[in-house]
Amino acid sequence: MPSSSHSGSIPARGVPHHVAIVMDGNGRWAKKRHLPRVAGHKQGVDALRRTVRACLERDVRVLTVFAFSSENWNRPQDEVSGLMELLVLALSREVPKLSKNGVQLHFPGDSAGLSPRLLQGLQKAEQTTAGNERMVLNVCFNYGGRWDIAQAARRLAAEGREITEAALCETTALAHVGDPDLLIRTGGEMRISNFLLWQSAYTELFFTQCLWPDFDAAELDRAFADFAARERRFGQTSEQLTNAGPSSGGLSDA
Repeated sequence: MPSSSHSGSIPARGVPHHVAIVMDGNGRWAKKRHLPRVAGHKQGVDALRRTVRACLERDVRVLTVFAFSSENWNRPQDEVSGLMELLVLALSREVPKLSKNGVQLHFPGDSAGLSPRLLQGLQKAEQTTAGNERMVLNVCFNYGGRWDIAQAARRLAAEGREITEAALCETTALAHVGDPDLLIRTGGEMRISNFLLWQSAYTELFFTQCLWPDFDAAELDRAFADFAARERRFGQTSEQLTNAGPSSGGLSDA
């Protein structure tokens, strides 16, 4: 539901239905402050908390974040271990608050290799929030876009179903939500790093130099303002959109 605390600088029509974020820059944030990388990840949890609140206030219906990629296992063992512990702690602290605010949690990704303790925490969080309808929060954990496409194809093959675009859409790890309207990447890198490869075919991309721990509502509004100014044609021409009615601009196709 819209909140009166929203600044009002972004018109309602310019608010994306589904926002995806590559939360990059935690390690560099910590390095600049001569802190261990895990300290940056802890600040990253605070940034995610702020972003969830801002998205709720702006009536975003789906927020999908890249928390841990399938490639992140290659990072130093102490950082990986710290990330796992941080996630378990964040689940215990944040899930009750998220549920109270009507957030439905999902953890798209490969469950193989996760500890029983962590897996139990993820499943409990999903079950606890299953009935909430204000916003869906997808925390992609041990996720990769190529893995997602491959696992969907394997599943269809095992079921003896024809592998079509429509069938794949129904079988990916994010089949419960529509494709993202806007994908934001923080940290200055200009790539999507194996995130939502199938789902981002027509997603608008926004890259910011802001490191993830510094990301806030003002930076989110900057991305939304940029999104609102764009024309989303989905393969059509501007003239076709004009003849069909008002320009879709930043409107979601959901």
